[in-house]
Amino acid sequence: MSDGGTSGSGEQALADQARRVLETVPDTALPMTYRQLAEALGLTPPRTIQRVTTALEALMREDAQQGRPMIAALVVSQRGEGLPATGFFELAAELGRLPADPARQLDAYREECRRALATRG
Repeated sequence: MSDGGTSGSGEQALADQARRVLETVPDTALPMTYRQLAEALGLTPPRTIQRVTTALEALMREDAQQGRPMIAALVVSQRGEGLPATGFFELAAELGRLPADPARQLDAYREECRRALATRG
């Protein structure tokens, strides 16, 4: 998964930064798009959105392991009717946080979002 240059600690540092942003932005700024989060993190091309999604996946794994609401649920795609990208739903199902059945995921996602908003900061 590493690109050979930045890995491990760099990815974890970015994930930690992303968590801080998502925990501290005003409620009115949520949900954020992947691009808005990239800008808040000061990321510049290339691979800005890829780095954001890698950080969010790390947060999802941490939150699932710790039994916390997934703060990554507060980041959505610009296109997609205010929902995260497909990869979020796939990983959340893999982690056991959303149903595997796509037809049941939307309500479970909305609840995850509510829980994440309620426990910020």
